[in-house]
Amino acid sequence: MSQTLLIVESPTKAKTIGKYLGPEYVVKASVGHVRDLPANELGIAIEGDHFEPCYVPLKGKGKIISELKKAARKADRILLAPDPDREGEAIAWHIAHELGESKPIQRVLFHEVTKSAILKALQEPLAIDINKVNAQQSRRILDRMVGYKISPLLWKTVRRGLSAGRVQSVAVRLVCDREAEIKAFTPVEYWSITTLLAGAVPPPFEARLHQIDGEKAEVGDQETADKIVADLQNAAFKISKIEQKERQRRPTPPFITSKLQQEAARKLGFSAKKTMMVAQQLYEGIELGTAGAVGLITYMRTDSVRVADSAVAECRDCILAQFGKEYLPEKLPVYQNKNASQDAHEAIRPTSVGYLPQDIESYLNRDQFRLYSLIWRRFVASQMNPARYYQTTVSIMAGERYQLRAVGRRQLFDGFLIVYEEGRDNNGEDKAEDTELPFLSEAEILNLDKILPRQHFTQPPPRFTESTLVKELEEKGIGRPSTYASIMSTIQERGYVEIQEKRFYPTDLGVLVTDLLKKTFPDILNVSFTALMEADLDRVEEGGRDWQALLADFYRPFSALLDTALLTMRDAKKAGEEVTDEICEKCGTNMVVKWGRNGRFLACPNYPECKNTRDLGSAGESGGDAELPGDAGRCPECGSPLQLRNGRYGRFVSCSTYPECKYTSSVGTGVACPQDGCDGELVEKKSRKGKLFYACNRYPQCTFAIWDKPYPMACPRCEHPFLVEKKSRGGADKVLRCPQKGCNYETKVPVVAGKKIDS
Repeated sequence: MSQTLLIVESPTKAKTIGKYLGPEYVVKASVGHVRDLPANELGIAIEGDHFEPCYVPLKGKGKIISELKKAARKADRILLAPDPDREGEAIAWHIAHELGESKPIQRVLFHEVTKSAILKALQEPLAIDINKVNAQQSRRILDRMVGYKISPLLWKTVRRGLSAGRVQSVAVRLVCDREAEIKAFTPVEYWSITTLLAGAVPPPFEARLHQIDGEKAEVGDQETADKIVADLQNAAFKISKIEQKERQRRPTPPFITSKLQQEAARKLGFSAKKTMMVAQQLYEGIELGTAGAVGLITYMRTDSVRVADSAVAECRDCILAQFGKEYLPEKLPVYQNKNASQDAHEAIRPTSVGYLPQDIESYLNRDQFRLYSLIWRRFVASQMNPARYYQTTVSIMAGERYQLRAVGRRQLFDGFLIVYEEGRDNNGEDKAEDTELPFLSEAEILNLDKILPRQHFTQPPPRFTESTLVKELEEKGIGRPSTYASIMSTIQERGYVEIQEKRFYPTDLGVLVTDLLKKTFPDILNVSFTALMEADLDRVEEGGRDWQALLADFYRPFSALLDTALLTMRDAKKAGEEVTDEICEKCGTNMVVKWGRNGRFLACPNYPECKNTRDLGSAGESGGDAELPGDAGRCPECGSPLQLRNGRYGRFVSCSTYPECKYTSSVGTGVACPQDGCDGELVEKKSRKGKLFYACNRYPQCTFAIWDKPYPMACPRCEHPFLVEKKSRGGADKVLRCPQKGCNYETKVPVVAGKKIDS
């Protein structure tokens, strides 16, 4: 009996596929790439305008390669089935090179791990797509040249171990540029004036000042607001116009990779990396009892919103059965890709909507169930009828000068919203008014109940979350679906950014490296240039651009900049050693600024005779160590002042005479541990991923811990012993909220001497 060797990337996928095929097939896994550029050298032979990558077997892959070769010798034909993208095509090409050309080798493509998709792909084998391979090679060589040529310059001028990346460095720049915008932002005061009005039919409703003397109402200070309030208190309120329109809200398309990462971050709190890891598990196959291993979703790296006709037909049957014919559109919804090159794969969808999330929940872990439910609901909603509602806009004249406006809406039909509603990055601040207005009629006279003037200040652009940074990269054409997750992880692992309260902050190191690269390699950190390079890589994949010419066009100016950089790049090591006014308490010398693993710090210049160091404030001020106030600011062992310091694992309190006195403790919150029988205090901690949390200082005897920052204020409603800090529902400010389940008490963060406590 003839035998076919089928090689995939993942052992899990190999196991799933093996159950679908007969004994004439042997399914093996390459476990990802088998060859790559060497780890400790450039690995690219450059001769004129020609670039020859020098691939070597990956460390630790010798046994796998031997097993694949052994299986290939026994097989009559060989089929390569890595993932259906550039990276998968390159893996297939590398495997083919390792196996040699003694037997015919073909490529098979499938976008879902189901029996029907596998059998269909096996009947339609293809040749390896060399254009896809060359597009992947181009990206790999570009990234290697940038990383291996620029990183040593950073070692020389900043410190060893740093790295630069063609895409990662641009992502860091976006974070740094946003931080610069925030610091340069000047708030502008403005006021809103809302009235509470009552008509003939209750209840009262809100109407906001819209126009003054026919022009848009712009109230810039309290004096103007007070004058308007005085005028309104003496005005007659009369409805001048009522407009009613029926509107529709259409469903969003099924997921592409970037949108899945954004929505999983918003709704599930997943990082991009976690989203892709869990999606990979769903794609490769989950054991569903007697049904065996089943691939639950289609391939999760895609830019396309296209859906197979068979999947649409099955989904329509499901909608009809689950929700009724009023939810099923007569015409199929049509969704457009940004460009034709993105149509290679389907959108991310369930392989069968018949696998209802609630029916298979027992076979999935919590993360798998939540992500599968998200994908299932988004896809089903995308094939449903729009939601319909009446929007009512009421214009009200207050005297002759002031026009107020009230907007409300009444839902007529929920449509796709019965299944799914897309999340928002701004916590719904721009969401249309959902309040239904009472019955009103034109020329009706209204009674004034209350006037609510409110002071506001314009807000700076928000810092990026993982969701909004992925969105920014996608909109600017930087990176591709397969790279977003690694970009998010890499820029954190390199210490260029850190996440606080789910938002990206640049570190001192990130700002320094970005500034150096912007000045020395302006194109590498240019957003438009990087986007054009991505477009060129797409053209290579489509066969419209020669990959060697692309590399040459990049390398010629890049090489010239490298030569210049060797002579002109600012040496931050020397420039950073600026003398400060801070005096070393050990030897009396003026301390200097140095760079270390955790950023800048103050050090005694008499090292190694004097090893005194001190933290430097993140804003660059000397004296970053803060002496703690009051009686709590004294070391319990020697009586010297205590200081707040920043270490590898976050803030901590230490004696100012260190290393003579080695007393240290965690940063306390003043909140007693609520665990029964425990007399500990909740203190500030930092997880391995750099996220702040608050735990009992009696650990490991007491394991109580929470993510939200606790405040030593008892809830006046339910008497819970402390409140926790949360974002307000609008997302602009912080509030204190009761953590007790069922208690909805909320208050503003207390203000002392014009400053929010601990903010």
